[in-house]
Amino acid sequence: MTQTKLTIFTRDNLLELTSLRNGEIKLGERVHVIQQPLDWEKELAQNESKYVVLGIPEDIGVKANFGRIGTASAWEKFIATFLNIQHNRFNKGYWVTILGHLNFAAEVAEAQQLDPTNKADRKRLFELVQLIDKEVSHLIAKIVKAGKIPIVIGGGHNNAYGNIKGTALAKGKAINAINFDAHTDFRPLEGRHSGNGFSYAFEEGFLKNYFVFGLHENYTSKGVFSSIKLHADRVKYNTYEQINIRKEKSFSNELLLAKKHIDGGFYGIEIDLDAIPQVASSAITPTGFSAERTRQFLHFFAESTNVAYLHICEGAPSLDYPTNNHVVGKLIAYLVFDFMKSNSNSPK
Repeated sequence: MTQTKLTIFTRDNLLELTSLRNGEIKLGERVHVIQQPLDWEKELAQNESKYVVLGIPEDIGVKANFGRIGTASAWEKFIATFLNIQHNRFNKGYWVTILGHLNFAAEVAEAQQLDPTNKADRKRLFELVQLIDKEVSHLIAKIVKAGKIPIVIGGGHNNAYGNIKGTALAKGKAINAINFDAHTDFRPLEGRHSGNGFSYAFEEGFLKNYFVFGLHENYTSKGVFSSIKLHADRVKYNTYEQINIRKEKSFSNELLLAKKHIDGGFYGIEIDLDAIPQVASSAITPTGFSAERTRQFLHFFAESTNVAYLHICEGAPSLDYPTNNHVVGKLIAYLVFDFMKSNSNSPK
C-alpha cells in the first residue's frame, strides 16, 4: 500500500536546493534519498541511515486552536538550510535519509476558508486535523518499523499525537514523551487541535509518562493544572519561572529529574519553538529559554538509547520579517544536528 499523502523527496529536489561550492562538500551531496518510490519502505529499511527526515507543512491544528497560522512554511525553509550544511568530521550526510513531506495542500486550502469562531467551521477543522493524525501516525509507524528514528519538522503541535501513536503502534506498547514547551498541550478533549495532542494520546493509551519542561506559568489554565494533578504520577512538569526567574530549581538538576521520569522506556522528544524568545511562531514569546539552552536540552535527552523520535514544531517563518525568514529554518537545522550528534553514539 502506498502512502497517498507522502511526496517523496527526489534527487532532482536535492540538486535544486543544494548550492555546490568548490573545495566544500555539502550535506545535500551525501544524504540518502529514496530511489524506488514504490518500494520505499524496503529501501529505507536496507540503507545505512539511522535517521529519517520528514516534513509536515500544515497549520490546520494551529487554526483550530485559534492560533496564528504560518507553521506550514517551516519545512521549506528548514530543508533549504539543512542541505547546505557542511559535511565534515562533525556532520555526516549519510546519517540521514530525506524521505519527503506529507502533502496536505488541499486540506490547508480548505482550512483557509474556515472560521474557527464559527461552530460548524471549527468542527470541520477538527475533522481535518483527525485526517492529518491518521496520515502522520501511519507513516511514523512505517518509519519506526523500518528500524529508523523519525525527525519530524514543521506543522503545529497537533502532530505530537500522530508521532506518539505511530511510534507506540510500531513498538507494540505505550511510549513516553518529553516536551520542551511554554504550554502543556494537555487541554480538554474537545476535538482535535494543536493544544491537545498529548491529552488525546494519553487518553487513548499511546502515551504513558509525560514531562513538560519549562512551562510558562502565565499561559497555563487552572483546569489544565487540575487535570495534571489527577495524573501526578504519570504527568509531571517544571516551569520556566521556577528555573530561570525565581531560581528555585536548577536547569541541570531538572534535566536529570525529567529524564528519570521518561527514560524507563522508549520516548519521543518534542521541541516547540514558541518556547524560545523572538522565534517566529504561532505563539511567539518575548521571554523563555535561549536557543543555547534549547540546544543543551536536546543534546542531553538525545543521548539515550530509548529515544524513538524527534519533533520540532510551531516555527512559522512566514510570520518573520521578510529579510529574516530563513532564520527559523536555520535554527531547526542546528537543533537537528545537535540531536543526531548526541544520539549517533548510541546503537542503531
